[in-house]
Amino acid sequence: MHRVVVLALDGVYPFELSIPVRIFGTAADSRGEPLYEVVTCGLDPGPVVTSADFAITVEHGASAIDDAGTLVLPPFECGPGVPRDVLPSRLAAALRRIRPGTRVVSICTASYVLAAAGLLDGRPATTHWNEADRFRRAFPAVRLDPGVLFVDDGDVLTAAGVASGVDLCLHLVRRDHGSAVANRVARLCVVPPWREGGQAQFIDRPVPEPAAASTSATRQWALGELHRPIVLTELAGHARMSVRTFSRRFREEVGMTPGQWLVQERVRLARHLLENTDLPVDRVAADAGFGTGASMRRHLSGVLGVAPLAYRHAFRARTASA
Repeated sequence: MHRVVVLALDGVYPFELSIPVRIFGTAADSRGEPLYEVVTCGLDPGPVVTSADFAITVEHGASAIDDAGTLVLPPFECGPGVPRDVLPSRLAAALRRIRPGTRVVSICTASYVLAAAGLLDGRPATTHWNEADRFRRAFPAVRLDPGVLFVDDGDVLTAAGVASGVDLCLHLVRRDHGSAVANRVARLCVVPPWREGGQAQFIDRPVPEPAAASTSATRQWALGELHRPIVLTELAGHARMSVRTFSRRFREEVGMTPGQWLVQERVRLARHLLENTDLPVDRVAADAGFGTGASMRRHLSGVLGVAPLAYRHAFRARTASA
């Protein structure tokens, strides 16, 4: 059983602290057997102060990190005058317990801890959009992308603010055990299995007048038409907007262009069909709107780094055995 260790530091935010145990703790195989063991620890066993008006008590100290398959760091509130970009000596010592091969995950501003420890140097990462400028100044060696909900760089993963921790944990369940298990976890937790767009849709901006139209209905319509070519003028016409207005509002709401979004959704549909059906690759490509198997292979390889048949072999096997 894969062991997930969650490190609760003084000032921890309770909501984010609870995400890993809720998501990983819900994941089970077809017999109902848990797929993960989730352990919460502090630097020492005992009380941990939270950012709320209550404390928690953990049974485990930092030695729990020794056996972690995945280590998750939720965000925490620093004390007055304590800089986020400086790693306290006891926390640095705890992180040195991470064994090779352990996945390390940060949620929200816990990315500062990974960056201060040097774990993000030269690597892609994200953090809460409101911290992006400060983070870049503190850690110029990190390839920060503040426009996404999370970044998966293999053994180091970073999530943006708050609920994006849910997105990232579900992504890990999907990566480990396939979409069927992750989707069941999402249903049981009453959350979407994935969310459209990135952080751009949550960044402060002037609120549009109530009469302003949204691209939401057109996106829903387009999801039912992915099997065929869809052009920008058709999307704008469905939304009853000019192409220029539609493109601007689409990017504001979703955080990417309509073309990028269509490719993303087609890749998701192709992944679902590869994982859950025995349809030939060319039929999957047609049903997902890629037209040809070659086109789908190019897009899947660009996004996932694997060819369709290799992806099916990996995830159909995991789903069947789950």
